[in-house]
Amino acid sequence: MEENDVIASLAALAQPVRLRVFRALVGAGPEGLTPTALSDTLDVPASSLSFHLKELLHAGLVTQERDGRRLIYRADFGRMNDVMGYLTAHCCQGVPCELAPTPASNSASTCC
Repeated sequence: MEENDVIASLAALAQPVRLRVFRALVGAGPEGLTPTALSDTLDVPASSLSFHLKELLHAGLVTQERDGRRLIYRADFGRMNDVMGYLTAHCCQGVPCELAPTPASNSASTCC
């Protein structure tokens, strides 16, 4: 994955509504969601949602499929994994990272 592709993906997600839309599509899995379902679930007006979906499409983070009169949007899991792989490619300078709870919180963190 090229640096510019990662930047475009991260820039698209650096907006609260788009991040919520993408997370909802990830949660929906391969079945995806219609704009109506997304609008109802996230309480985002359809006109605004259309703009945000277009931005996510342009960044390659979601796909769109027509099913009759309906549009189905899905998270592009391949692209998501490519971005994650790019971000973690040089994690811990090649040394395997182990998850360990952090003292401040009980959530897991890496060794780095």
